[in-house]
Amino acid sequence: MMIFMAVALAHFIALISPGPDFLLIIKSTLRNTRWVAFGVVSGIVTANALYIMLCLAGAGAILAQSVTLMIIIKLFGGLFLLYIAWQALRAKKSDYAFLMAQAAENTESRRQSTFFKEFLVGLSSGLLNPKNLLFYLSLFTVVLESQDNSALFKTGIALWMIMAVLIWDSLIMYLLTRPAVRHQFNRCAFWIDKTAGVILGMVGLKILHMTFKNPS
Repeated sequence: MMIFMAVALAHFIALISPGPDFLLIIKSTLRNTRWVAFGVVSGIVTANALYIMLCLAGAGAILAQSVTLMIIIKLFGGLFLLYIAWQALRAKKSDYAFLMAQAAENTESRRQSTFFKEFLVGLSSGLLNPKNLLFYLSLFTVVLESQDNSALFKTGIALWMIMAVLIWDSLIMYLLTRPAVRHQFNRCAFWIDKTAGVILGMVGLKILHMTFKNPS
């Protein structure tokens, strides 16, 4: 339960932190109907699900065969989370204002796309962003290294992450159709990212600590 809570919390905090996927959802929501904009959400969720299942199914077998590779990945994963945390903590408020302003540029030109086109946009964004794979691999080093966790438990965490992405991105799409909500989220985005930076940094330090404490 402690492992589940730690991984689920780190994943959710990173999920609510504004990023490329958030910008894509804003743009599609401002330019299309909710159903068409849901195509982007579906594409993003599919990309995340593919990476999660890849980490769950493939990484476990690879890591089990090589202690050295396990140590390297754990070190790389911990450092990567620290890098994300540093990027979040050093960001300025103007960065988030720019994010919203860039998305708002499309409010006047509401060219209708299609669900499939938006799905491909979301899928491509998720798959071509290496940070997604590295992030999930970093989190799953905590889960995969423990022999006490059953296959059902690991699958449960994977399904939880997929559902969290689907629910959160769908909620963003729905709420961002309201200008007042967009404005308030923009004001909170700075502090959301700072909180994400602190928690992800703690997880990264924990992974590094576990690696040096018990390399095998």
